[in-house]
Amino acid sequence: MLLSVIIPVYNEEKYIATCIESILQQKFSKENLEVIFVDGMSSDKTRLIISDYIEQYPFISIVDNPQKIVPVAMNIGIRASKGEVIIRLDAHACYTENYFSVLCDYLNILDAENVGAACVTDVLNRTPKSLAIKEVLSNKFGVGNSVFRTGVNKIMQVDTVPFGCWKRSVFDKYGYYDERLVRNQDIEFNKRIIRNGGKIFLVPYTSCTYLARETFVDLAKNNYSNGLWNILTVFYTKQINSLSIRHFIPLLFLLSLLVPSLLSLFLPAFILITLLSAILYFLFTSVVSLHLSIKKRLNYIYLVIAFAVLHFSYGVGSFVGLCKLPFLRSKN
Repeated sequence: MLLSVIIPVYNEEKYIATCIESILQQKFSKENLEVIFVDGMSSDKTRLIISDYIEQYPFISIVDNPQKIVPVAMNIGIRASKGEVIIRLDAHACYTENYFSVLCDYLNILDAENVGAACVTDVLNRTPKSLAIKEVLSNKFGVGNSVFRTGVNKIMQVDTVPFGCWKRSVFDKYGYYDERLVRNQDIEFNKRIIRNGGKIFLVPYTSCTYLARETFVDLAKNNYSNGLWNILTVFYTKQINSLSIRHFIPLLFLLSLLVPSLLSLFLPAFILITLLSAILYFLFTSVVSLHLSIKKRLNYIYLVIAFAVLHFSYGVGSFVGLCKLPFLRSKN
């Protein structure tokens, strides 16, 4: 069986070597493996680093993605690949040595459309700030009930997985990636599989490690885009269940501050709702952060800031997405 591994990349010089080294350490026959990097015309040293590996390992190749976005990269990679099984990886991550073999095995054992594993969050450079961000992105208060982030100890049927594994026939049956979606393309594709009767599983026998953003600015930029594309994903797909309830909680929290504040212009008592929502959020964030700072010896202030940056940037992104909808409708 030939396995095709597809990895969209764009300006990943800090992370790409770590990713490739974890691929080379996989306990999977390299004679039955092709690794395809789909590059969005990187302007840093990403292509140079990959080219160095290509010279040593003939199963590694690189193709161009002039449109730069991930769903286009995935479709380019799928069409360029030859394997009966396809795995999608992320250059911002590294993978345990049994990652390929476990996912391929359980794809058949479970007769599944997609199989994935838990994604442990870590950072490349361990500083008090980056460790606080790492913890927030692994915490249920930070990311909700996303089990692939919080981990599992048994096989679970789920609504989505990161960096999954499919039989090639899945793309013939359910279609390819939706190229309108700059973000959420994996979630939307998995939801499409489920809507049409397919099954997706998370298995506990392997894992990958996602290397998170390490500054509050990068954290905010990433989650602003995530929040924005939550709304745009629903707009483009015309499916509210393209996402899950947890994806809209930050927006609801932000609205609990904005809407009463606006109403208070007409009836001042509404400002009490805004204050209550803000106080409850601050208290809960403070308690969770204090618990984590004591238990894991992390910086309390950085934890509070990381939670706030994550939630507010995500919520603001979704709010901006809502504001864009009238203009998008007018174009259609």
